[in-house]
Amino acid sequence: MKKIILLSLMMVSVLYSQSKKLTLQESIELGLGNSKDLKISQSKLNSSDAKVSEVNSMFLPQLKFMANYTRLSDNVPPFEVTTPFSPIPIRISDPVLDNYNLKLSFQQPLFTGLKLLSSKKAAEYSLNASGFEYSKEKNEAALNIHSTFWNYYKAMQMKDLLNNSLKQIKTHLMNTKNFVDNGLATQNDYLKLQVQHSNTRLQLIEVENNLDVARAVFNKALGLPFDSPTDISIEDIKIQQVEYNVDDLINEAKENRDEIEFLAFRLKAANENISAARSSWFPSIYLNGNYNYSNPNTRFQPLTAKFNDTWDVGVTLSWDVWDWGLTSSKTTQAEESAVQTQTSLEKLNDNIEVEVFQSYLNLIKSKEKVDVSKLSLEQASENYRITSEKYNEQLATSADLIDAEVSELQAATNLTSSLIEYNLAKVRLEKVVGRRIY
Repeated sequence: MKKIILLSLMMVSVLYSQSKKLTLQESIELGLGNSKDLKISQSKLNSSDAKVSEVNSMFLPQLKFMANYTRLSDNVPPFEVTTPFSPIPIRISDPVLDNYNLKLSFQQPLFTGLKLLSSKKAAEYSLNASGFEYSKEKNEAALNIHSTFWNYYKAMQMKDLLNNSLKQIKTHLMNTKNFVDNGLATQNDYLKLQVQHSNTRLQLIEVENNLDVARAVFNKALGLPFDSPTDISIEDIKIQQVEYNVDDLINEAKENRDEIEFLAFRLKAANENISAARSSWFPSIYLNGNYNYSNPNTRFQPLTAKFNDTWDVGVTLSWDVWDWGLTSSKTTQAEESAVQTQTSLEKLNDNIEVEVFQSYLNLIKSKEKVDVSKLSLEQASENYRITSEKYNEQLATSADLIDAEVSELQAATNLTSSLIEYNLAKVRLEKVVGRRIY
């Protein structure tokens, strides 16, 4: 049994130490499940739901139970009555020094100046707003995961490109060393390639550091420890023809953006809060009742040290005749809050047009950069192939070879960056028009 347990622990340890290879979709699902921002947003949503339940409970009878015990001082005199026909006072009842009281009360609102109804609608609108806020936060979190995923992929690609470049330079160093030994090249040519090899290694060190940072940022976006040995897998990046109409995208954004729905429901809630604030200008009417079980019960005369029960039912009207401008101040605050929300909604609609147009232009630009980068890489690769062959035949100098290598590496780097920029631009455009990117 001990051997089995030890073997199981070793297997778990080996499996855990292996890199976790995640696709983009798997990364998004894991990141959204561990997102702290989403947990906060979900908590706000739960709080809004509880607020609706709180307001609904105010429409129902409120029951309260109270228990009380009071001890009177011993010098309390008895209840006596004197008459002109008798010089001796007539004792009605002796004092009851120990007082017990059990009371069950209920109160049912009948009319509250529309305060409860307005508060209920405001709470429901706030709940709807919290739902759209949660969706917005989810899209924001997904965009952050997209960004960290592609930045991680870019750092990996940069490392691969530099490693390939180093292999090429090492091959040329070996060839050049043979040329120098046979008198076909100078020592200066060999030194130039060594300098290029050192510079490329320095670039590789920096890229490896960037890769570690990108992995750490990616891990934190997924809710994992920053030093987790995560890895990613991705299919070939597909470039599609950009066929969008800006006006259609703007209309789609204004119909689907969670922020617009969020502020629209906030505005409705603010208007209901105005009605709730004005309710204090009207009277409030309540149906109330009480059940008393007391010893002594003051409704029974004369008082006796005995438990008796009584009940009562009534209607109460309450009206704040003068409150020194309290209701007016609350109403003004609610009205100004509605004005702020309305203005924010109008401002958001204006900003959406610019956001969509800017994202659309960025997507077009990134698509053009991909096309140009592909052509540049083809030209640079062909130039490097020809220059390398010429150098092997000693028809080109080491400087020509280095220039060709640098040009090919730069072209490959530009293509990788433009491909990632295109994917992020496409995702950002989908987000700003209100589409789900998770």
